[in-house]
Amino acid sequence: MSKNRVTLADVARAAGMSRTTASLVLSGRGDEMRIAESSQERIRLVAAELGYRPNMISAGLRSGTSRTIGFISDTVATSQLAGDMIKGALEGARRHGHLLFIGEYEGDESERGRLIDAMLDRQVDGVIMASMFTRERRVPKALAHRNVVLLNTLPEDRAADVPAILPDELDAGRRAARLLLEQGHRNVHLIGAGPTLVDVPRDTVAGRERLEGILDELAGAGLAPASGRVLSIWLPVDGWKATSDLISSGVRSGAIIAFNDRIAFGAYQAIAEAGLRVPEDFSIVSFDDHQLAGWVHPGLTTFAIPHFELGLRSVEALLDPDADAATGVQRIPLPLRNRGSVSAPRQA
Repeated sequence: MSKNRVTLADVARAAGMSRTTASLVLSGRGDEMRIAESSQERIRLVAAELGYRPNMISAGLRSGTSRTIGFISDTVATSQLAGDMIKGALEGARRHGHLLFIGEYEGDESERGRLIDAMLDRQVDGVIMASMFTRERRVPKALAHRNVVLLNTLPEDRAADVPAILPDELDAGRRAARLLLEQGHRNVHLIGAGPTLVDVPRDTVAGRERLEGILDELAGAGLAPASGRVLSIWLPVDGWKATSDLISSGVRSGAIIAFNDRIAFGAYQAIAEAGLRVPEDFSIVSFDDHQLAGWVHPGLTTFAIPHFELGLRSVEALLDPDADAATGVQRIPLPLRNRGSVSAPRQA
């Protein structure tokens, strides 16, 4: 045999059948069309021996679907934190019999446009536009009136009729504050944002929603944050500086809500350097479930971003028009990873 692609005509010829008969059998319609089982068996055997593969492009033209999805992100594919969004989307595509084309533009808008054009040129059945961090974005003009889903992204134009899949940061903020209140804490210090709704880093949708949830829950208990420190960057060194400043101000105990795990890691260091302990002196709760959250001592209690579920739901919204996620904004709850960093306040 030559190295050229084996065609349906090749299978029909080798089996001694018509092309139509071979097509019906290999498309699973042999029984429906009452083709003899012996003929079906022969066609399938010959197809396997010749290594026949159906022409998916031609099949797509006939059916109006390419069985492919475009996944375009800023830095999701190269991120250790958010890579599970890709895994979730891959699993969703697999369940629906689709392939996932992945492209990343790393903040280069011209590259984003090129990737969108490349996906549309390949006639993908839809495009998922994903962000590493929750943010607001304008839906690209090239995707207007196309099958598109925003992942970890809100449309700038809230009137845009585009499905969006997000982590439920508002609910996670409420639950973080509630966790501390249920332990008996009344002095809750915020590190990363706060103490008021205007004290949020620019363009931080997750921070804004987490803070709103925290303030709502505290207000329901007749409380306000004991203090708040807004940080423009949420890295361990920033958490260390902010917590050191908190302790230097005379605060030697209480509860801390860190706005991400990296801030919390810095807080751990500052508390240890002051001769204090987690959770005996300071209880800490955070967000993200960083890979190191279970390695610090004691383990960090944190609300995990459900990256896999987010990716999976984005495919469901794209391919299943009857799914709950196919319209509006769907928020996915953040599961709590309850480890050892929260306990009742020592004075209790």
